[in-house]
Amino acid sequence: MARELTLAVVASDPEMDHLTGTRIQRDVKPPTVNLRRCKLVVIKGPQRGTECVISADVIRVGKADDNDLAVTDETVSRVHFEIVRDYNKGYLLRDLGSTNGTFLDGAEIKEAYIRAGSVISAGATELKFTPFEERIEILPSEKELLGEMVGRSSQVREIFGLIERIAPTDATVLIEGETGTGKDMIARTIHTLSPRKDQPFIVVDCGAVSGTLIESELFGHEKGSFTGAVSTRQGAFELASDGTVFLDELGELALDLQPKLLRVLEQRELRRVGGSKTMKVDIRVVAATRKDLRSEVEKGKFREDLYFRLNVVPIVAPSLRDRRDDVPILVQHFLRKLTPSEKEVPRLSDNTMAALMAHDWPGNVRELRNVIERALALGSDPGRLVAPLGDQPFLRPPPKTEAAELSFDAELSFREQKERWNEHFERRYLRWLLRRAEGNISKAARDADMDRKYLHKLLKKYDIDPTDL
Repeated sequence: MARELTLAVVASDPEMDHLTGTRIQRDVKPPTVNLRRCKLVVIKGPQRGTECVISADVIRVGKADDNDLAVTDETVSRVHFEIVRDYNKGYLLRDLGSTNGTFLDGAEIKEAYIRAGSVISAGATELKFTPFEERIEILPSEKELLGEMVGRSSQVREIFGLIERIAPTDATVLIEGETGTGKDMIARTIHTLSPRKDQPFIVVDCGAVSGTLIESELFGHEKGSFTGAVSTRQGAFELASDGTVFLDELGELALDLQPKLLRVLEQRELRRVGGSKTMKVDIRVVAATRKDLRSEVEKGKFREDLYFRLNVVPIVAPSLRDRRDDVPILVQHFLRKLTPSEKEVPRLSDNTMAALMAHDWPGNVRELRNVIERALALGSDPGRLVAPLGDQPFLRPPPKTEAAELSFDAELSFREQKERWNEHFERRYLRWLLRRAEGNISKAARDADMDRKYLHKLLKKYDIDPTDL
C-alpha cells in the first residue's frame, strides 16, 4: 500500500503552529488548507534526476521494492534509512543499520534532524531534501449524499467537502461530536473513498472493552502472556494491515496505554502483549470521541502529545438540533431505507414533519432513525408516522390539562410558542417512554438511545416520578 500525504486541519492559532504542519484558516472564504510535503531529488547516483514527493509520516529509502523510494544502487542497503516526521521539531533522519552508513551533509549519523536543502548520502547515491507546502481550498460539496451520510445543510456540505479532500490521503482524522451524530459513518465514508477501500476496516470501541483487555484488543498478545491467553491473538492494528483502524470513544482509553498508541501512530510499529518482536504496520487511523479532548488534556486525563498527533484533521459532527434543515431529507432517507421493498414508502403529514423539526433530538440522527424504525414496525398511520409525536393508538391519550398547552397565545412570540410545544412533547414522550419500559430508567434510556444522565435531568425538569406511571 503506497503511503500518501498527511495534513493537519486545526483552528487558526499562531501559537499552535509548531505543533501541526498544517492549518485551516477559517477567517477567509472558502477555507484553505496547507498541505506539508517533502521532496527527495536524486542528485548523484544511477537514478540521478529522479524526484519523489512524499507526504507520509515515515519515509523509507533503500534497495527493496517496498520502500517509499526504491533505489537501484548496489551500494545501498535493502532498507537503508528512514525520515520520520516529528510534529514538534520537523523531520528526523535515522539510519536503519545500513552496511555503508548514512551521511547528512557529509557527516555520518545514526539519527539527526534535517534542514531544508540538506544532502543525504547512502552508498554512492546522494539525495537533496526539500520540504514545501501546498495550499488548497476546501469548498462545500455539491452532494447531498456521501457514502451513507445524508444532508444538505451548510455544516454537512462543508464536512462532505473536507472528506472528499482528505479521504484519498493517509491523514489521521479525529472526529468529535455528541452521541448519535454519525461519527462512525464519517469514519466509514473516509475509508470507502480512500485507496484502502478494498482493505480491512477494523473498529475498536475503547469504551466497551475492559481496561485489562483493551491493550490486547489493540496490539494483540502472545500465548501465555496473561491468564486466559490460551493462544496467540492478532490485535486491531495487525488485522487492519493496509487498511483503516477506527478507534471509537478514544477518550475512554487509559492513560497508561496512550504512550503505546502514540508509538504506533508515530513509528507505525508495535509489539504484542508479552512479545519481544517489533512489527511494522501500514494503516490509516481514524479516531472518534464524544468527549472534549482538549478539555481532557487540561484536566490531565489525556496526553497532550497524543492529542496533537491525532488532531491532524479534526472534524466536528454537528448535533441534529444544529442542522434542523436536514431533518426532512434524513426522514425521507430512513423511510426509503427501512420500508420493506414490497410496501409503498409512507408519506408524512405536514404536522408530523413540523413536530420532527421542532424536537431537540438529544439522541441526534441515531434517535431519529430509531423513531422512524419503531413507527414503521408498529404499523403507524403514514400521516402520523412518528409514534412519540402523534396521538397514536399505542399511546395513552394525554390528560386534558396537557392538551390545553397546545393552544396558541397571541401574546407570545414564535420562539415562546415553540418552547411551550417542545415542553409539551418532552413531557408526553417521557411518560410514554417510561410506561413502555415499565418504569426502568436504564431500559428507557437504551430504548431512546439517550444518555441515562440526560434522561434523569429531563425527569427532574418535569417532576416525573417513574414509579407513579
